[in-house]
Amino acid sequence: MTLTPVPHLAVIVVAAGSGTRLRGGAPKAFVGLDARSILHHALRGVFCAPAAQVVVVVPEGYEGDATTDALDAAGDRGELVTVVTGGATRQQSVAAGLTALWGDVDTVLVHDAARALTPAAVFERVVAALDDGAVAVIPVLPVVDTIKRVDGAGRVVAAVDRSELAAAQTPQGFRRSVLEAAVASADADHTDDAALVAAAGHPVVTVEGDARAFKVTTAPDLERARSLVTAAPEVEAAPTPATGIPRVGLGTDVHGFGGDGTLWLAGLEWPGEQALSGHSDGDAVAHAIVDALLAAAGLGDIGTHFGTDRPEFAGAHATAFLTHTVGLLAAAGWRVGNVAVQVQANRPRFAARRVEAEQALSRALGGAPVSVSATTTDGLGFTGRTEGVAAFATALVVPA
Repeated sequence: MTLTPVPHLAVIVVAAGSGTRLRGGAPKAFVGLDARSILHHALRGVFCAPAAQVVVVVPEGYEGDATTDALDAAGDRGELVTVVTGGATRQQSVAAGLTALWGDVDTVLVHDAARALTPAAVFERVVAALDDGAVAVIPVLPVVDTIKRVDGAGRVVAAVDRSELAAAQTPQGFRRSVLEAAVASADADHTDDAALVAAAGHPVVTVEGDARAFKVTTAPDLERARSLVTAAPEVEAAPTPATGIPRVGLGTDVHGFGGDGTLWLAGLEWPGEQALSGHSDGDAVAHAIVDALLAAAGLGDIGTHFGTDRPEFAGAHATAFLTHTVGLLAAAGWRVGNVAVQVQANRPRFAARRVEAEQALSRALGGAPVSVSATTTDGLGFTGRTEGVAAFATALVVPA
């Protein structure tokens, strides 16, 4: 009889939150992504990572559901699973998880079940940094948005230098003795385990995170995760695209004139020009680019992610569409290579603002190069009759 070696690594999966902001009708970890719960998807990623004892911390009354999910996700590694009841706060839940660790465990990862699509590679990077001698490790992503400090009245007080900022993710890894001591001596609640350990005087180092490790907190987050799992089922285990081969997609969009306000096209406002009609601002150029990118990545089309059932995109401009699309691509393991788009319209005249449009679209795509061309179609068709605008885009995506 061959005995399974006892691992020296453990993963505490924190799944005890109520999820009130999600409003999913159950504690967050037990809300469904597809036929499986958020917790089940998170555990699939955990069991794709290095072998470890897995301690799942859940709300009282959900121990049975968690055990079912955990054993199903574990497959033939079910003997590594322990389920315990959490506390009223995150720190209390982590403390409950620590009490369930086996004696031989000397390294602990703490992972949020709400980060359900975290790739195994993130776990591996955290473990590698601990193996290299770090006592505390967190995965991070650079902050790409412009950050402002705002007072209680909603007024901007100052800009914040984002070069010094990073967005923390999980799993966060620690020497067991360090985390246990920090939890035992804590005199205040902290937003994450790394802050708790840092407050105890220990250095925390970082490794590269992953856009797929976003946290499901609100209803739009849940829909984003569901769309990724539905459009690309392989994201359940969150691998990087296996082929390593760039992919090309085509996109097209048409909008007629007749909207309210001023015209928005190619990410620019065109004062004095008639607006296009549409659920958003009718920016046919941006929408064609979105369709091309989604097609290249195999993630459906613009209606899948930006339909009329998404009120947050009503009246939205190009930046909102393009930055959200970049996030969808990143979560599926892709990044934008380049984009070319042709505008067919009698108005507005693009020549004077072509470079400006390229720059605006490129910024919204995280710096990926964009080329824009324009034609009047020699006055033929509905565009030639100045009834609307058509756009045709080609996009290249490459593995992230």
